Amino acid sequence: MAEKERAKRELTAEEIAAIEEFRRKPVGQHSPFLQQRINIMRSEPVEGKYVLLCTKPHKEWVLAQMNGRKKPMTVHSNVVFHDIVEAEYEIFRRRWERHFGTRIPQDLLPGIESRDG
Repeated sequence: MAEKERAKRELTAEEIAAIEEFRRKPVGQHSPFLQQRINIMRSEPVEGKYVLLCTKPHKEWVLAQMNGRKKPMTVHSNVVFHDIVEAEYEIFRRRWERHFGTRIPQDLLPGIESRDG
């Protein structure tokens, strides 16, 4: 599927349900559909993979990207989290867009400010 077509594709009802499920319960057992999507997102190559970098134990995390083995991470110090659940959801959102080619609409992002980059 061409990049332009992927960007315009609407989320299916099953995808929306999976996103809402992750939002409610980011850790633990998931439905088979959501678990399949999580497995795909987690198995991506190391280079470019979004991760969280803890800057203050149990209090603060920043967005970072891995640049391959034995290479320093790119730290996005302007994207700071004080809630691990919000941080995990942001990683989920970015990986979802990368892997499945659709943005998660703002109305499925309660409590998440629009972040680009």
